[in-house]
Amino acid sequence: MSEEQQRGSAFVQSLERGLAVIRAFDSEHVELTLSEVAKITGLTRAAARRFLHTLVELGYMRTDGRLFALRPRILELGYAYLSSLSLPEVAQPHMERLVATVHESSSVSVLDGDEVVYVARVPTKRIMTVSIAVGTRFPAYATSMGRVLLAAQEEAWLERYLDKTELRPLTSRTITDPGRLRAVLAETRQQGWTLVDQELEEGLRSIAAPVHDADGVVIAAVNVSAHASRGSSQTIREELLPHLLETARLIEEDLRAGS
Repeated sequence: MSEEQQRGSAFVQSLERGLAVIRAFDSEHVELTLSEVAKITGLTRAAARRFLHTLVELGYMRTDGRLFALRPRILELGYAYLSSLSLPEVAQPHMERLVATVHESSSVSVLDGDEVVYVARVPTKRIMTVSIAVGTRFPAYATSMGRVLLAAQEEAWLERYLDKTELRPLTSRTITDPGRLRAVLAETRQQGWTLVDQELEEGLRSIAAPVHDADGVVIAAVNVSAHASRGSSQTIREELLPHLLETARLIEEDLRAGS
């Protein structure tokens, strides 16, 4: 059976292609030419041109005649999701207290395909190379929150993920062996938290815990990130983990109360 047949007659391919054009733009591709958009999306130049100019006419994109870039109005497409999601609003005050206590940044993310998407964040004034805001995406396999969320998935889903995902070395420490990652996820599932040591970026350590809904299903992850200069992995675990687990528990309590 072809992919089109599996999708069914209700599937709108033109919408899929339009969204692919939007997703072609990210922090590494802020401005793109028509040819670059066509190459990234796999569309013909003619199709890419139609989608780009439609987005310009609708106010979601701007162009100087050669380069195209997203406009702030594109945020409207994601705001409907974020505004209907109670999790960031519930988590924010608990994250603020956590950050005030440990003096490190905290984030909440959810799993979207093979990436984590940040839906809430409370930063510190500490400057780091990685730029993170609500909406930021990172590969799930190389982040603490991603591993917590991956560990919560059913085994069949996880096997498909490990089969199809390219585990690229983002740093010299990134786990790129599927067997080793599988073992780390099993340990994460058993202990209820995980620590990632400089696998996303050199000098950055992060520890994360799951957030469960009223039915006990893992719906998100919350983390604390710290510079490696704060101390060893063991020191960071001893200093941050108890506060992180308490924050996750308080978020869960509020989620249950609001359900």
